[in-house]
Amino acid sequence: MTWASLKSVAGKQVLYLTTVGRRTGLPREIEIWFVVWCERLYLFAETREAAGWVKNIRRNPKVTVRIGEWHSEATARVLDHQTDRKLCEQIAEIANRKYGWGDGLPVENTPLLSRPIHSDPRTEPGAVAHIISCGNAAQ
Repeated sequence: MTWASLKSVAGKQVLYLTTVGRRTGLPREIEIWFVVWCERLYLFAETREAAGWVKNIRRNPKVTVRIGEWHSEATARVLDHQTDRKLCEQIAEIANRKYGWGDGLPVENTPLLSRPIHSDPRTEPGAVAHIISCGNAAQ
């Protein structure tokens, strides 16, 4: 899996985020809008800190994201509007272009890239899981 493969799913409408339930320890999956920016996935919690999935991430930042056949474990973090102000503005602008909406509490997901669920290893020789870094990516 490469940055190009993540970028290839950027136009999809929804992703499926699985968190670990903070009280039950069970997987909790939601369907949610997303944007891709600088090799990361960004989600917006409409109900901000009241969202159960945000509370789950605050307890355990290890999540799974799935977009079509693309699938990856990731580390999530809730952005701080003060510290991450420029980033929040950038991703809100991308979300506004994609969905006409970019409000809410932004949450960053850094994928640990892996092969798609049904990938053919012949097309990805030597593919291994790794954390992708922020480069000169632009939407």
